[in-house]
Amino acid sequence: MIRSIMCCCGSGLGSSMIVRMNVEKTLQKIGVSGVSVTHSSVSDATENAADLFVVGKDLGNFVKQLPRVIILDNIMDKNELEQKLRAEFGK
Repeated sequence: MIRSIMCCCGSGLGSSMIVRMNVEKTLQKIGVSGVSVTHSSVSDATENAADLFVVGKDLGNFVKQLPRVIILDNIMDKNELEQKLRAEFGK
């Protein structure tokens, strides 16, 4: 069960915050509630930090050891994000 999502970028500031806001909006749109969404640097992405991680494809190699990861081809593509979140949540 996914209770927490961590959105990661290189520094944990700019793009991860944008992805976090998009994840929160998308979860609301697809009817998922009760999930904590945070943003951080990819160096904070450890197995116990979250249930699901969302990163851009440029950081895919840094998180490949984690059990559940969404790798976005385009971090600004809300349709791609929605499709991949729906798949994770079975919506």
